[in-house]
Amino acid sequence: MEKRRIGSLEVSVVGLGCNNFGSRVDADTTAKVVEAALDAGINFFDTADIYGGTKSEEFLGPLLKPRRNEVVIATKFGMPVDERRRGAKPDYVRRAVEDSLRRLQTDRIDLYQLHQPDPETPIEDTLGALDDLVRAGKVHEIGCSNFSAEQIREAEAVVQKGAARFVSVQNEYSLLRRDAERDVLPECERRGIAFLPYFPLASGLLSGKYRRGQAPPAGSRLVAWERFRKVLTDQNLDTVESLLQFATARRHTLLELAISWLAMRPAVASVIAGATQPGQVKSNAAAAGWRLSAAELAALDAIVAGPREAVPGRAAS
Repeated sequence: MEKRRIGSLEVSVVGLGCNNFGSRVDADTTAKVVEAALDAGINFFDTADIYGGTKSEEFLGPLLKPRRNEVVIATKFGMPVDERRRGAKPDYVRRAVEDSLRRLQTDRIDLYQLHQPDPETPIEDTLGALDDLVRAGKVHEIGCSNFSAEQIREAEAVVQKGAARFVSVQNEYSLLRRDAERDVLPECERRGIAFLPYFPLASGLLSGKYRRGQAPPAGSRLVAWERFRKVLTDQNLDTVESLLQFATARRHTLLELAISWLAMRPAVASVIAGATQPGQVKSNAAAAGWRLSAAELAALDAIVAGPREAVPGRAAS
C-alpha cells in the first residue's frame, strides 16, 4: 500500500480507525479486524483513551505488541475518561500518556494527539508538556484533533524554537462534509501539516449500504443512534444516489470513490476508516487506488455543490 508522511512517520494511505473497539466490537472480533488490516498492508492504527471506555487501547496493545516495530500507533488524550481524567493541563498530560502506554503495552506512542482544544489551559503549557514527552522518548510526534485554523495558528505561534510542534490535524472530512476546505486544509498545506480525515464515509452514508427507498441495515450506526439517524434525509440520500451513479459509470464502488477522493487531497496523509468486521477493513484498504482526473473532480464538485443537509460529526472522532 502507498505510504505517506506524518512528520517523521511513514503511514499507509488508509489507516484503521479503532473507535469501534470495546464498544461495538468485542475483543475476539477486534483481533480479526486488526489481523485483516495488517494482511491488507495497513500499518497505521488510530485510537484514543476514551474509545470503548479505554478498552480500545487495551484490546490493541497485545495484538500489536508482536508487530510493534512494523506499525504506527496513534492515540489521543484530552476528552473525559471520567470526571478527573480530562483536559490538557501538563500534569494530566503526563498521567494520560502513562495510562495509554500501559494499556497499549508499549514504551512509546508514535503519534500522540490532543483530542480537542482545552479552553482552560494555555496551548503553550500543553505543548511544553508534550515536548517533554518527546524528549523523554515516550512520544515520537504530536498532533491535534478538532482544531480550527485559528487554533492551529495559535499553536504554531507559541512553539519554542526546536521544540515539538503539531505535525498533524485530525478533523472530520468527507465528500458530504467539506467544512475543512474553508480554512483548515489550506492552513495545513501552508504549514506542511498532515491532515487526517475521520468519518471519511460520512458516518456510513458513503459506504453504499444506505439507499433511497430501501430500509437501512438492521443494527447499523445510522439506525442505532438518534443523532446519526438525522442524516438519512431525502436530500442527503439523493446526493448519495448521484455519487453512486458517478462511481458505477466508471466501474468503481461508492466506497472507492469516497476514499480515493480523500486520498487525492494534497494535505491528506492517511484516511482514517473504521471497521467492525474483517471484510470491511479489507474493502477500505483496497479502495484508495482510483486516481480521479481533474474533470472527474470537477464533476464531483458539481454533484455535491449547493445547500445540503449537514452530516453531523461527534465530539469524539
